[in-house]
Order: sequence, then C-alpha cells, then structure tokens
Amino acid sequence: MGSTPSTRSTLSRRSALSTRNPVGGHVPVAGGLASTGLAYARELGAEAVQVFAANPRGWATPAGNPVQDERFLAECAAEGIPAYVHAPYLINFGSGTEATAELSVGSLRHSLRRGREIGALGVVVHTGSATGGRTRGTALAQVRELMLPLLDELTHDDDPFLLLESTAGQGFSLCSRTWDFGPYFEALDSHPKLGVCLDTCHIFAAGHDLTGPGGMGRTLDLLVESVGPDRLKLIHANDSKDVAGAHKDRHENIGAGHIGEEPFRELFSHPATAGVPLILETPGGKEGHTTDVKRLKRLRDGD
Repeated sequence: MGSTPSTRSTLSRRSALSTRNPVGGHVPVAGGLASTGLAYARELGAEAVQVFAANPRGWATPAGNPVQDERFLAECAAEGIPAYVHAPYLINFGSGTEATAELSVGSLRHSLRRGREIGALGVVVHTGSATGGRTRGTALAQVRELMLPLLDELTHDDDPFLLLESTAGQGFSLCSRTWDFGPYFEALDSHPKLGVCLDTCHIFAAGHDLTGPGGMGRTLDLLVESVGPDRLKLIHANDSKDVAGAHKDRHENIGAGHIGEEPFRELFSHPATAGVPLILETPGGKEGHTTDVKRLKRLRDGD
C-alpha cells in the first residue's frame, strides 16, 4: 500500500504509544465518528477511544462516512489518541448454526475493513461458544476454518490487529480463563496479527480472583504463559457487580464492585501491560465514565 496521508497518520499514531497506559472509554458515534464520538471523548478526558462500526446487536454492514472517517483519523492522530473498534456481539465462529457462522465472517470482515479506514489499532471480537451440542475441538476447528482466512487478509501496513476478548464463562464458552487463550491461538497458528483484549470483569467472573496481594499479577503472568509476550494489546477496564467465579458479565464502576481499586493499581505496574491502553465500559453514562477515567489516571499515576 502506498504512503497515503491516512496511512502516515495511522502509523505515526501507533508509534506514539509509549510505556504509559492511555485511559479512555467506549464512546457513542450516532451523528458522526468525529463530531459525536471525539466530542464525547474530550469531555471524558479520554486518552483512547473504542467505537462500534455497526449495530452491535445486528448483522448490517453499513458503509462509513468518508468525511467523518478522515476527520476521525486525523484528529486522533493529531491528539495522539489510539482508537479501537468493537465488532458486533452476535459474532460466533464456534456456532453450530451455519447461517450464524457465515454471517459472522461477513460481519468481522466489515469491522476489520472499517477499522483500517478509521485508523484503528485493533478490532475486538468475542471468542464465542460451542453451540449445537458440538465439542470444543469441533468448534475450534471451525474457528480456524473461518477466522484464519480473515487474518491472512490483513496484509496492509495499517491493518488493525484482531483482538480476542474472552467471556465470563457462561454456557459453552470457548475462551474464559487465561489458559483457554492457548488452544484458541493454536487453532489460528498464533497469527502475527492476533492479539488479546483482556476484560477485567470477564476474567474475574470466569474465576480469576484479582483481589488480594498479587492476584492481578498472577493472572497476567498466566496470560503471558498461555499466548506469549506482547500479545496483550488492549484492556477493558471494568469492575464487577458479582463475585469471582460467578460467570456473570455485569460491569461496575471502578472501585465500586467486587474487584476494587487496588488490582487496577497493580495492573499498571505489570510488565505485560506496558503501553497497553485501557478502555472503560462501565455504567453511569457520561458522569460515571468521567469519574472512572479520573480514578484510573490517579491509580496509574501513583496518587
């Protein structure tokens, strides 16, 4: 791909990530990626953003607005804001329903394309579950068949990483504990464009107790053991309304749930998180998000 202004902007923004951890949030984009999404981000004091490129609960694959795309990319580059796309929730590459599996391919391909168009560093997708009474092995074989070709399409310098996000362990989840990432990565040949988005609420709900001395550090160590170094590319920073191992995906504001503040302080000091942005998906609307951004920055900065 040639060195277009968009490409240069994206690459310069990627190189801007340093050992600090940008803290930001998922922002609304109805009305325009830049005009709505970035305005909201600035009000939060966000240093990183995550957006939907399509209806998160549907299969539609809408075209972007080129003017908004270019403005979003340019303003993120100018302000040093790393951006991410969250793929729709319906995607499940382990599904036993053929239509769902086929629609998942089209939906994720769309999110990856839109990610490149807006300069996103990564596209987050849930790891899915084995449905239809099939074994985990059968489901992972289908994951390989359908997802690996999409990874192989990521040949541009400014293509985003595909970031796997584990679940809270409900039902027949393919990936919920840290060690579950290992077989998932193996199914995809540990592709160089493959990474992890670690959701603190999900991993806690799945059974990793992040509380107590060293709880967060041990969990991050296990993740690195499972997938190797430098695969953690994004963190969804969410407290949990429920206790460890509850298998319930219910986010809470930072410090107001069962995880508490201290594990997040520990997270910032772990070698695996160096330079990794944090995205909040907590309740409370703009007021709650603004408070959580400030709280995470305080923990990051040692206050």
